[in-house]
This record gives sequence, structure tokens and C-alpha cells, in this order.
Amino acid sequence: MSFMYNPFPYHDPKPVNRPELSDKTVGSIVAGGTPNVAKKLVGSLASAAAKEGVVVAFDGYTATKWDLLMSLMSRECDLLGLAFESIDINSATLKSEAEIDSIINPMLIWDTQIDPTLLYGKVYHGGYAGLIDSNKAEAFINELPSHKAPKKIVAVYGYGALTREFRRMYDIKCWFDITPMNAMLRIRAGEYANLGKKHTGIINRTIRRCYYCDFENAVQLRKELFACGELDWYFLDNDRANLQMMPFSSFSDICAQLVKYPFRAKPCYLEGVWGGTYMKSLRHLPEKMRNAAWVFDFIPMEVSVLVEAGSEKLDINYCSFVHKEGVNLMGQKCVDKYKGYFPIRFNWDDSYHSTGNMSIQCHSGGKFNVDNYNEFGRQDESYYVVITGHEAKTFIGFRDDADIPAFFREIEAADTEHKPCDYMKYVSYEESKPGLQVMLPAGTIHSSGRNQVILEIGSLTIGSYTYKMYDYLRLDFDGKQRPIHTRLGELNVNQNRRASVIHDPGSKDYIVQRPRLDCEGDGWKEFILGENPQMYISLRRLEFDKTCAQDTRGEKFHVLTLVDGEHIRIRSVENPGRYFDLDFMEIACVPASMGKYVIENLGKEPIRVHKTCLRDGYENDPA
Repeated sequence: MSFMYNPFPYHDPKPVNRPELSDKTVGSIVAGGTPNVAKKLVGSLASAAAKEGVVVAFDGYTATKWDLLMSLMSRECDLLGLAFESIDINSATLKSEAEIDSIINPMLIWDTQIDPTLLYGKVYHGGYAGLIDSNKAEAFINELPSHKAPKKIVAVYGYGALTREFRRMYDIKCWFDITPMNAMLRIRAGEYANLGKKHTGIINRTIRRCYYCDFENAVQLRKELFACGELDWYFLDNDRANLQMMPFSSFSDICAQLVKYPFRAKPCYLEGVWGGTYMKSLRHLPEKMRNAAWVFDFIPMEVSVLVEAGSEKLDINYCSFVHKEGVNLMGQKCVDKYKGYFPIRFNWDDSYHSTGNMSIQCHSGGKFNVDNYNEFGRQDESYYVVITGHEAKTFIGFRDDADIPAFFREIEAADTEHKPCDYMKYVSYEESKPGLQVMLPAGTIHSSGRNQVILEIGSLTIGSYTYKMYDYLRLDFDGKQRPIHTRLGELNVNQNRRASVIHDPGSKDYIVQRPRLDCEGDGWKEFILGENPQMYISLRRLEFDKTCAQDTRGEKFHVLTLVDGEHIRIRSVENPGRYFDLDFMEIACVPASMGKYVIENLGKEPIRVHKTCLRDGYENDPA
């Protein structure tokens, strides 16, 4: 399930990437407002349209909008003496609302005893093709050629317009893209109805249906289109009044240049009932934000990359970048192993000066996710403590003396009878201090306690299967007690992960580990903070005063977080002009293709950088 149910509408202006782009690429970008984009687009089609007519297709990511462009294109055609016709392919070819409901609804969980918030279901893998009426599609294919005529532009728009069976019918093919945050803001504003529906419904149910169907369809089609190279134009639809348009070849070049640099993603910020104040102050977030519970600094399915191209800032869906440059970004082995998905996510959990802990929770493993959700992959996590206040604690595993059946009874009573649970009798904890690293393989009961900021690093998260087992009878922002997933939690929690086991170096569940030196060079050391055969990530820390030499060897991406110190520069050794500067508690990705690079201290204080990469041998792990 997408984490980002309710992003705060703040666009962080700082994380701008500035790859060197050619004058040709920069000059090909059309902006200056949607009216200007419509004028340029129609102008590019006018000559061919005058001679024999043009059929242009528009498809895009969920929540993109074509209505304004269609209207403006009609006006421009009229000014040029061209006829214009727009065709909504969804109205022309999709199955009925009832038929689509009959396909998707049975895949969603409707039993509130199992899923009280109606969050979960099974991912639909049938694509747009499975939602298209074959008879309507055949009629559309047979009829469309008759609409094409000299001195006319026909625009076909809608989700699935560029699926394989329709693609051959168009002269020009266009893709509308949008960042995940902007898509979610539109959905929450009631600007999007699920595929086949005439009106938006209850927002959370609309979002769930998007995740399990609409988003998946759009992602897979976009991936296919980017791979086949048949697109002509690429549009950014983050602001419907200010579309940005470029040839797809220019978009491809921007991605190809960006992947030559260390880069930073554009974060998303979310409030939460347990949220704290540290990141709000550090990042100078809007005063009207209640708190900054989550900072999604680098969650692949939720963030974007902000690229400077001449006078324009291009806010590009991060997954689109991954589709284009997966091998250079992640390495061939990673692309093959994780089916093209970027396999690690990073966010900040801020409970500093907050009202309480995060919920006591656990996550599900690979088999459970595959069997129950049609997902790909397990959900593991880890916590690295960066900031702490008084009495900060990190909860992990059960106490050795915990009566776990009694714990289950207490959390059930908390949920149904509103009785508090004495969770300290059952859940073990570590006294938090900066530098504490804990690993959280799927099934581990855990929580980040009050008064700290942690770097949360997780495994491949297409969805987010977090089962809150106890939440302190806390009320949500709407004044209702927050529901918990006692049944799903009991099914997935590992009861054997107790305090003595998770601290035992001889145990396969050794997940609260001591740093151990892995390698060192001139003035720097690299420590392993956490490695476990159950998790495919390797968690490390680099310690140095002036510089630290690193090498991706063309095989593995590195993700670096400045966790102690003020300013660093990450630069290529072969091409020193390719660099990115990081400030305290910012995160950058070094692409696998970078090879040798160096981290330079731009200040005077000692530096500590958290480094995450894929564990050696990850490609041989069981599927």
C-alpha cells in the first residue's frame, strides 16, 4: 500500500540536480504555460495534418489530465484552419463500471475484522487489456481510420490509449507524466475517479483501488513504452496550467546525463499523530505543518527528481528515471533480480519532542505478500538512530520473559474494549543513542520510541504492509481511535525473536549488531553496521576527517546519508565536475555506473556517512 496517503502540499525547492545538458536538449523543451505548449504542439503537426491528417494519442500516469490541452488544441486548430476532434478512449473501449468492479472488487479485502481500515487487497496484473471490452475495442480499431482526413487533427486520449493493440493506429504518440505526490494531491482533491468510474468515491477507497489496479496498470505500460522507444513527445503534467513538453529523445537524454552524477531526490513530507519537530525545524518546513512525522527522502515509488534544464525546473517521477536508466543506475544484476524496481527505500521517522512512540508493529515476509497480495518481494526494515532526546528508546523483539499469548490477549482487548496494554512487559528495547543500528527482518516486532529521529531503511516496497499491533489507544487527527491489525500481526510476527536471540552473534536472528571494521584507507574507515542473510541490504558507516575513497565497481549503487557533520561533496574521480553537495541529514544516491568516487569534507568537523548498498551475493538469494 502506498505510504503517501496524505502528503503535505509543500514542494521542497532545495534538492535540485544540475547535470550538464546540451543546448539542443535544453532548447527543445517547450514551456511558458499550457497555451504556449498547445500552440507549439499543433504547430508541429500542422504541415502533416494539412496534407493527409494526423492522429495523435495521449496516454499517461494516473491522475494526469488532458481536458485543458484538448480545449487549447481545438482553439489552435481553428486559428490555423484545421478541423479538430478529440476522442476519449476510455469511454469508447473500457468495460462497464459494473464489469470492472466485478473484476477488481473481489481482489480487495472487505472484511473489517481482518483489515479494519480497508487498506489491503491483491495487485491486479491484467493490465489495461483486461479492462477493455473486446467488442468495443474492435469497433474502435475499425472506425478510427475513418476519422482521419486532410486538414484535420484527431486526438485520442485516455488511460490505456497506447496499449499494444491500439499503438499502431497513431501517427504521433505522447506520454503525460506526473510525480506521485501531485497525483495523490489530485486524488485527495476529488479530481480523479478510478478506471471505469464516472465519479470519485470515498477517498481512501479510491486510493486503495489506485494502488491495486490503476497505478499498477500505468506503471507497467510506462515501463513498456519507455523500453520500446515508440514515444514521440513527453509531457510533465505537474501543473495543468503550466505543462512542459519535450521530444521523448530529449527526456531520454536528460535521464542519460543525470545518471552520470550523484543525485538527490525531492522529498515528500507527511504529518502524523506521533510526529515530531526536529525535521520541521531543520528543513524550514511551513509553520502551518502540525509536525513532520515522516520525511520520504528517497522512497522510490513516492518521490521525484528535480532537474534544472536551462530556465526550467523539471520535476520527474523517480520511477520514470528508473525505467530509462535502470542498468546504469542499479547494475544489470539488480535490474534482473528485482524486475527493474529500485529495491531499497529511505525515509526519516521523526518523533522528536512528540507526544509518543510510533505504533508497536511488524511487517510480512515474501511468501505471505505473494500469496495474499500478489506482491513481489518481502518487507524488511532497519533503523539507524541519528538524533535523540531524553529517555529515547528503540523497541525491537520480545523480552525473554514475555508471555506472548497474554500479549495477544491484551492487544485484542485494547482494540475491542479500549483497555490499555502494558506493552513494556512484552516488548524489549534498546536505549537509543546516535549510531545505533538495528535490523528488522520481516516478522520482527518493533517501534521507534518517542524523542528521536531515525533513518528508516527498508527493502523493496512496492506496497507497505505495516500491521499495527498496539497503538496506545491513540486517537487520529479525526478524533477516532486508530485501528490496529491484530489478526494480521499475529499471523506474521516472529515469536522467537527475543532479546537474547537478537543480540546473539551465533544466531541467524542476530539483528542488533556491533559495528565491525570492514576496510580502511588513507584517513578513512568503513564499518559494517548490519548484515544478515535474511536481508539483502548491507548497512555501513564511513568515518573520516578529510576524504573517503569509494568505488561502485560498476556493479552496485550506493546510497549515502550525512549523519554527522555539516557539508560534504560526493564527486566522480574520473569526471570531477560531476558532483553533488550534501548537508546534514540529506541523502544522495551514487549510481552503479559511477565507478570510483570520493567523498570530501567541506567543513572542519569529523564526518560520519551512513552507506547502504546491496549485500554481496544478494543475486543468489531465493526468490
